[in-house]
Amino acid sequence: MDRTIPLLAGVVSTVIFACSTLPMLVKAARTKDLSSYSLGNILLSNLGNVVHSVYVFHLPAGPIWALHTFYLLSTAMMLVWYLRYAKRRRPV
Repeated sequence: MDRTIPLLAGVVSTVIFACSTLPMLVKAARTKDLSSYSLGNILLSNLGNVVHSVYVFHLPAGPIWALHTFYLLSTAMMLVWYLRYAKRRRPV
């Protein structure tokens, strides 16, 4: 099978997944309101991404590296923002 089709599918899916996450990141950065997010979920996402890095970065370089790096950075930013802005939230 020609390698062009799988590579193109990887590039397209990377762009789609990244674009689907960008609105969440932009809203969180703009409003600094992360009250609708769970700290446990953000922590588990970061842990999962770090463990998954062992697998991904042993694969040949390609779109999966870009997608995984994007996920690593976006979940890390969400964690930093959550911890930074959590003290701004009002008690219920």
